Amino acid sequence: MAVSKVTVPVPAPESTPSDGLFTRPTWTTGIASWLTTVDHKRLGLLYIFTSFLFMAAASVEAFLIRLQLAVPNNTLLSPDAYNQMFTMHGVTMVFLAIMPLGIGFANYFVPLQIGARDLAFPRLNALGYWIYAAGGAFLYSSFFLGGAPDAGWFAYSPLTSLSNNPGNGTDFYMIGLLVGGIGTLVTAMNLIVTIVSMRAPGMTMMRVPVFTWMMLVTSFLIIFAFPPLTIALLQVIMDRTFGTLFYVPEAGGMPILWQHLFWIFGHPEVYIIVLPAFGVISEVIPTFSRKPLFGYPVVILSGIFIGFMGFAVWSHHMFTTGLGPVVNTAFALTSFVIGIPTGIKIFNWLGTIWGGKVVFTTSMLYAISFLFTFTLGGITGIMLAVPPFDAQAQDSYFVVAHFHYVMGGGALMAFFAGLYYWFPKMSGKLMDERIGKLGFWFLVPGLHLIFFPQHIAGLMGMPRRTQTYVAGIGLELPNLLSTAGTFVMLIGLILLLVNIVHGVLRGKPAGNDPWDARTLEWSVSSPPPHHNFDHQPVVNDRDALWVQKYPESVHGERVPESASEPYDAAGIHLPGQSWYPLFMGLALLVFSYALLFHNFWVVGISLAMVFFFTYAWALEGVGGHHFPAGRRGAGQHSKEGHA
Repeated sequence: MAVSKVTVPVPAPESTPSDGLFTRPTWTTGIASWLTTVDHKRLGLLYIFTSFLFMAAASVEAFLIRLQLAVPNNTLLSPDAYNQMFTMHGVTMVFLAIMPLGIGFANYFVPLQIGARDLAFPRLNALGYWIYAAGGAFLYSSFFLGGAPDAGWFAYSPLTSLSNNPGNGTDFYMIGLLVGGIGTLVTAMNLIVTIVSMRAPGMTMMRVPVFTWMMLVTSFLIIFAFPPLTIALLQVIMDRTFGTLFYVPEAGGMPILWQHLFWIFGHPEVYIIVLPAFGVISEVIPTFSRKPLFGYPVVILSGIFIGFMGFAVWSHHMFTTGLGPVVNTAFALTSFVIGIPTGIKIFNWLGTIWGGKVVFTTSMLYAISFLFTFTLGGITGIMLAVPPFDAQAQDSYFVVAHFHYVMGGGALMAFFAGLYYWFPKMSGKLMDERIGKLGFWFLVPGLHLIFFPQHIAGLMGMPRRTQTYVAGIGLELPNLLSTAGTFVMLIGLILLLVNIVHGVLRGKPAGNDPWDARTLEWSVSSPPPHHNFDHQPVVNDRDALWVQKYPESVHGERVPESASEPYDAAGIHLPGQSWYPLFMGLALLVFSYALLFHNFWVVGISLAMVFFFTYAWALEGVGGHHFPAGRRGAGQHSKEGHA
């Protein structure tokens, strides 16, 4: 008899209870277990924790910027210090905070959502984290070694030439992003292999959770977007270290080449940050609307289309560089077109909420604030896609406001929604909803108080990246309001931090599924056991856990529970811990400093160490822990990766 939408129930977890907030390490304890871990959940926590550290640093930099601009003719920051502050704020938020926050959530939850043991290559996953951490540490050491980068997060040529910028700040920027990009690339490749080849039986691509789908698209964006940036970074390093002439106009170099290469990377980078946020929202809204996601296939296809079109709009950042009316018209049209799939997603999320039994948890409040704020940012983005308007607003605070409505009000609010949503799964504890909602009503209004007046300041002619302004030209009130908003938002951020600490230390036990959620990560204990699943999940519906809990919601014959393949935890092979990813990250850190100070002997030694650790890694063997079992889920062992 033909059966449609048949589901095999995901068995109730029989896992060994986890040890407090985190799972028990396999053969080391304490700090060593974190330095050598290859567990995707621990690495996800490391990504999230490190990104919040960098976010705190970027927040301090933003606070100093706003204090400097609170009143006219202020002298709190010198012009040079101000340049370092806004450069490092932008670099940190884009490369070290928001993007790695999305990667941290992906590390933790993609394998759980698709019913896998781990990412395909656990040690490669650890290497990606340690390279990211090394790149960030290298960049921030610039404050103590001669000055931080000061040419903007985009580092336009020829501002980065030796004649215009003779200090080490630019070298820290170029080398730090070059090294950090390696970690991002290997993590993207790892995610692609995992999602394509390690899904649970029955999980077709059109049954994959939306967050995992968006991470798949994002990973392809990373693979195609980072090479142009790498080329541009290498060219500037060559100019500054070996005297080449790629960006020296007096020798026939083309400074505008940097803009093309950077924005060919830079605009997909916006979606590298935003698409994971879209995925988070697509998990949160259906859960707290008590409805399936409205138009799931359209949400997936629009995400793919956004990723594809992200490479076709880079020159809308360059309307005022003299490319000509034909080029400007072409890129204006593509910029209008890319707004269509984004608008479709907004309507899909609204359609999910419409008619649902909405539960206004803190997570849902952040999700709704994302819809509102990101839509406003999208509207100003369409305005800036009109070349005549862009010619007036270019390099003004209107662009700053637009960008922060998309990145801060958009992606960051979505990730805060994800943090409140998944915190019970990661910690086994619930965050306090009263503190969470109080923090929300400071954080979100504070964000709008910061950035909405900047639209007005920009339209009145205030240029971005200006250290001060004169009195009497109408900019005092917008800037004072914007600075006041930082104090309001700061209270919200402090309450968020307090809630995290309170949740870890004194939060109520969460249980396996506190939100009555829909996807597989909620079918295991909180926090998940080291091996993730005691039973091989078998998926026959898009919302695998939901239909297991509510089989009456699915039409058709239900496969009996005995059809699933159980096996006990002792029959699972788990990869062992390894020091080599950390050692390779440290070797690349030494390489970075050696290249910065032109010590080519140490450059050679550090690269030799990288090759040595690579071969030692290869000879280390699969290691890990393997115990025979009576019955195992079909195909599970063969899917384990040990790279």
